[in-house]
Amino acid sequence: MRKRTLTTGTALAVALGTAVAGALALDAGAAEPSHTGAAAHKPDRVADGKRKVKEDFNGDGFQDLAVGAPENAESTGYITVVYGSEKGLDPSTRTVVDQNTPGVPGDATDGDLFGGALAAADLDGDGLTDLAVAAEGDERQSPAGSGSVTLLWGAKDGLSGKDATLLDPGTKETYGLGRNLTAGDFDGDGKQDLAMQRDDYGVLSGPFTRDGKFADEQRLKLTADGADVMALVPGDITGDGADDLVVMRAFEEASREALFFKGGEDGLKPGSGLKGQEGATGTIGDFDGDGYGDLAYRDVPEGIIENLPFDSGTVRIVYGSKSGPSKRNATFTQATSGVPGANEKNDQFGGTLSAGDVDGDGYDDLAAGVPFEAIGSKKEAGSFVVLDGSAKGLTGKGAQAMSQDFEGVPGDAAAGELLGAAVRLNDHDKDGKAELSVAAPGEGKGNGAVWSFPGGADGVETDGARTFAPGDVGAPAKGARFGKTFGNAAGAPLWGVDD
Repeated sequence: MRKRTLTTGTALAVALGTAVAGALALDAGAAEPSHTGAAAHKPDRVADGKRKVKEDFNGDGFQDLAVGAPENAESTGYITVVYGSEKGLDPSTRTVVDQNTPGVPGDATDGDLFGGALAAADLDGDGLTDLAVAAEGDERQSPAGSGSVTLLWGAKDGLSGKDATLLDPGTKETYGLGRNLTAGDFDGDGKQDLAMQRDDYGVLSGPFTRDGKFADEQRLKLTADGADVMALVPGDITGDGADDLVVMRAFEEASREALFFKGGEDGLKPGSGLKGQEGATGTIGDFDGDGYGDLAYRDVPEGIIENLPFDSGTVRIVYGSKSGPSKRNATFTQATSGVPGANEKNDQFGGTLSAGDVDGDGYDDLAAGVPFEAIGSKKEAGSFVVLDGSAKGLTGKGAQAMSQDFEGVPGDAAAGELLGAAVRLNDHDKDGKAELSVAAPGEGKGNGAVWSFPGGADGVETDGARTFAPGDVGAPAKGARFGKTFGNAAGAPLWGVDD
């Protein structure tokens, strides 16, 4: 089937039985993006340099990508780091690590889910990025419980199992240690910290030592009222140089209001500003360039978690301020003016989210996965949408959408591939424009694959786009679900991705 050329600002008709794959059509009924509140003024002390994510495991100045395949074989799991270069991600330079890799503690066993969550940060303060790898199904005998977090150390010749160590699991019975693993500098001291489930939830303060010890710990009682944590979303909303934390929660089938914790010298403190906001996953970026981080999150339809798989998808934006999340907000769907696509059931627009500056204009943009979107008659083939940041914040104007049936995108769309099940924006070629990594864990009958799209002045580009699967990086392929997780991406509940 012939692929069609991408056009921004138009709607991609993908309804099952009503659209030709790759065809473009204008959604005449699209609504304008919903905004409330006034735009914030840019403060004098913008600290963009402090907020730039660094994921450079080999110290060559190019940011790299950590890819998880936690459900390979018998769900033992493995991770792959693909290194950046002047031409972007280079699959010929990579590292593959599992629990049987020399130097890595323990053994790969069924159900470990090694790579289920990945946090990339300079944990020991040596200037090289390290990788914390969660394996929440890993069984351990003392103390009682399950789950482990392995620390892999960056080095000039790349990440490896050398000196790898297990994080101290704590003293209490803990099941699912490492769940929702995330990194950030929550006390603003310049040293990277880790937040995760660990005897309920906690923040472990850096620096970390090569024997798995850490400087301090702060307890966060996030599940004391019986709620479950769906995602931890770190970022500097208040613009003070310390990362804040947004917690997405639920109780049984019902979502709960998100919690905001303000970072600072004394660690995370409960804040306010998220009344009525109930989300499943999210990301934080500076979409209006005012120096305050803005929260983008996937809304839980009608507050019912069990509605998520059937949801067309709604992304809500809460803009940041000196005191935290403000009353200024916006709402986007695929019915929003300028946003390509049709607002259809089951698509799950915004099921995964990532923020970064694709076009180098100084404003963060938002990548939104649409993993269950049908492309013509190809059910759950998947796509993604990129919304453009501006001085007024995110807008549908100039929004882009792509699937595998667009001209220049490697491969061809097929049912069940789930393109967009993970998305990540990061600058891998050091040109000031973020590349977009997009995973399709259903590609190749569940083997999975990752696409990398260059950033350019007009947004995401297909010229130079590349794809790589497990076989291209020397990793096990069969049923790997390669790309189900990316480093530093918040967890996202996507029922059906594991089928």
